[in-house]
Amino acid sequence: MSDFKVGIIGIGHVGAHVLYTLAMNGVADDFVLVDLEENKAKVQAERQDVLDASEFLPHSVNIKVGEIEDLGDRDVIVISVGNIIALKGTHTRLSEMEFNMHALFTFAQRLKETGFAGVLINISNPCDIITKWLNDILKLPKGRVFGTGTGLDSARLKLRLAEKTGIDVHSISAYMLGEHGNEQIAAWSAVNFNGQPLSELLKGDSSIVFDEDEIEKESREGGWVTYNGKYCTEYAIASTAYRLVKAVRYDEKLVVPASAELDGEFGERGLFAGVPVRLSRNGVEKVIEIPLNDREKRRFHDCCEGIRKNIEISKEYFK
Repeated sequence: MSDFKVGIIGIGHVGAHVLYTLAMNGVADDFVLVDLEENKAKVQAERQDVLDASEFLPHSVNIKVGEIEDLGDRDVIVISVGNIIALKGTHTRLSEMEFNMHALFTFAQRLKETGFAGVLINISNPCDIITKWLNDILKLPKGRVFGTGTGLDSARLKLRLAEKTGIDVHSISAYMLGEHGNEQIAAWSAVNFNGQPLSELLKGDSSIVFDEDEIEKESREGGWVTYNGKYCTEYAIASTAYRLVKAVRYDEKLVVPASAELDGEFGERGLFAGVPVRLSRNGVEKVIEIPLNDREKRRFHDCCEGIRKNIEISKEYFK
């Protein structure tokens, strides 16, 4: 019997890389792959390719191609449905809303009827909107549904800071907050280097010079650099999902950015947004309210207002 069972809905660039990353790292050993398109040969090919690679691993991997109805016993389901071509020339993840909202209608209620009671992690864009609707439809216990949100954007922020300061990225704590999109913000007042605040680091080393607005922009728009070069993103977002699944698998209590439900935290409620959370076997245990200065609070609120507007836009697809 498997120790940890994962389902992946959407086996395109991202879904296939999520499968590969989880399987190669041994986080899960039993997978069911579901794709909403009728290209079963493509899904079977991804299955076969990863199974062939697994011969070189010290652990065994079981991978099946199935339907939504085969996902009821999964510990974690990763949603990676998308229409990556819709992003061409738009530079906004909202371009995928129509495709992904229609996709959501084809599987969310069916998934609920399987009795699925695990943790669901959403990658599909616009991440905060799709995650909210999945949560509302599935009606799982609070925290069981969350999204990758600003997890990858925060990683980009840390990488830019590592480049500018010369400090190892693993010694840096930094977060992008809010929408996984063009309105997200960097929480500069909470940036620290193993406990040393950014302000103190800059005071003590005059050789470190950088423009905060420029780094925030690079962190926010880094995905478009990748997309414009190859018309997809895959490795980094798959690694982001892997880290979240691993935290759930091993009940890590890991503090990490994710798109989580806000119920008064940061002064917001009724939406999902990218914030630091503590992840356990049951998903989001707690939203971690890091200190923000007044300007950051205003910007975060404005960002949340934008998410609310997009929620209203998404309601059109229910008519």
